[in-house]
Amino acid sequence: MIKVATIAGSDASGGAGLEADLKTFEEYGVYGMAAITLIATMDPDNEWSHGVYPLDESVLRSQMNTIFRGIGADAAKSGMLGTRYAVEMTAEYIQEFKVERYVLDPVMVCKGANEALNPELNELVAEKLLPLSLVVTPNLFEAGQLAGVKTPSSIEEMKDAAKKIYARGAHNVFIKGGSKLEGMTNALDLFYDGTQFNQVESALIGTKWTHGAGCTTAAAITAGLALGLDPYEAVSRAKKFITLSLRGSFALNRWVGPGNPSQWRKGFN
Repeated sequence: MIKVATIAGSDASGGAGLEADLKTFEEYGVYGMAAITLIATMDPDNEWSHGVYPLDESVLRSQMNTIFRGIGADAAKSGMLGTRYAVEMTAEYIQEFKVERYVLDPVMVCKGANEALNPELNELVAEKLLPLSLVVTPNLFEAGQLAGVKTPSSIEEMKDAAKKIYARGAHNVFIKGGSKLEGMTNALDLFYDGTQFNQVESALIGTKWTHGAGCTTAAAITAGLALGLDPYEAVSRAKKFITLSLRGSFALNRWVGPGNPSQWRKGFN
């Protein structure tokens, strides 16, 4: 059995974070394990406002020992880390256990927000984790943060950010642009391997229920790498996976709704 780990926050609503990761791993047919960095909650009495509760450093280390020292992982991804020790510990275990198929999802912002959750950690993530990542999967805001530029709003600005992120040590850069680029009618993402750019496009899915889409995409890339796909193949397959997931998206309540990762069982047609 191929074993895949996620180092991420737990989303109490089940739509994002490690819950989305484990659902995706299951759909890809790999065995998922999780180290919880923090717990994210949402308040139904205060317009779904978020609370973030990091787990103690010793608790995180115990989980990491269980996964990497006790079992082993063929691939791993990290999502919301939230603390300095979570960033540093992720780097420590990825290096010590030589996890070559590591995907960095540099979660810096909650969906619907436009300010970094932990801006003081952005540079640490870039310094410690970018050079270890086989693929890094920032959204437009995160790409700007990692590249040290304003948030890209065009394909050319995405390319410029990708080059800067690659220069900081990433091996492959996958910037998720979606529908947020100027003049776009399709969902367009950009893959850069240091030599050439590939635009990864799909039809735009008309839904506002996209909670956890970034987590799901990164988890799908991680699972694809674990199964032996090369980075661009893993990204291309993940793009199809998330597109189908969003076609099956649904509302959990009046504030939020996720995609449906089981949607791909109906095929890619």
